[in-house]
Amino acid sequence: MNKIITLIPGDGIGPEISESLKSIFAAAGVPISFETENAGTDVYEKTGELIPESLYKSMEKNRVAIKGPIATPIGKGFRSINVYLRKKYDLYSNIRPCRNLPGVKTRFENVDIVIFRENTEGIYIGEEKYEDEGKTSAIAIKRITEKGCHRIIKSAFEYAKNNNLDKVTVVHKANILKLTDGLFLETARKISEGYPKITLEETIIDNMCMQLVSRPEKYKVIVTMNLYGDILSDLVAGLVGGLGIAPGANIGDDIAIFEAVHGSAPDIAGQNKANPLALILSGIEMLKYINLHEYAEKIEKAVLKTLEVSDVKTADLGGIATTTEFTDKIIENL
Repeated sequence: MNKIITLIPGDGIGPEISESLKSIFAAAGVPISFETENAGTDVYEKTGELIPESLYKSMEKNRVAIKGPIATPIGKGFRSINVYLRKKYDLYSNIRPCRNLPGVKTRFENVDIVIFRENTEGIYIGEEKYEDEGKTSAIAIKRITEKGCHRIIKSAFEYAKNNNLDKVTVVHKANILKLTDGLFLETARKISEGYPKITLEETIIDNMCMQLVSRPEKYKVIVTMNLYGDILSDLVAGLVGGLGIAPGANIGDDIAIFEAVHGSAPDIAGQNKANPLALILSGIEMLKYINLHEYAEKIEKAVLKTLEVSDVKTADLGGIATTTEFTDKIIENL
């Protein structure tokens, strides 16, 4: 019996790249079925709801979802639909793998980094207030808990252990933020004691940015708080070719959402120009998560072969192929 996955196509180019994903999975014989539920601008314009109740029910039944880019209407509803879903389902671990891919030209070589970003705390809790009636001074709250620190840092160390990696880099600003970032750093030090074969490297956030654009090949696993992780994951994606080839996963204890982290690109929506690679790579990570490793490997090999030996690529990858042509080439290489 096929595993049922909730598919959230999203806005803009989301439906097009979702069709690409479905076609490749079908051609590879992946034993899953997609249950489609949508959220975002298109849904809001049709129903007045940014996230319909049917999507929640599907998520809570299937426990695994994959989604395209979602646009949050400005001035309406949530600050961010993505942030809301992460908080609602306590998807505390945002995992962003970034590596050099064959046939994708960049200035850097041998980049293979996984960023573990705490996903539910920090400055992104969205608690803000004015200090005075004239609204000339505002405060944003940054909340860090020992529980939140422990589970994301533990996830990073377990990943390093399971992949035979000998270093985890914890990124912080504890030299200034001695209580919040200090708690994160102290928790990392305590957890590292349980992994004697893995070195804990401590790096301040501003230095981390410089190191990543100077010697990114030095780093394998980075773990950090919400805002720093948001910035670093986009920075690292830029090292290997951009957000168009960057997969993402939001994982909790018993529920997960895999996603293309780029924008909805409304300027090219419906033109068959979009690069579906970020969603496809996220789909590969999803297959690993649900223990369909054979299919994940099969699709990954086809993607890498397409990039390495074929000139059938979308414009952002240096080619002139349409979304459909690029998808068909991957299927041909399965």
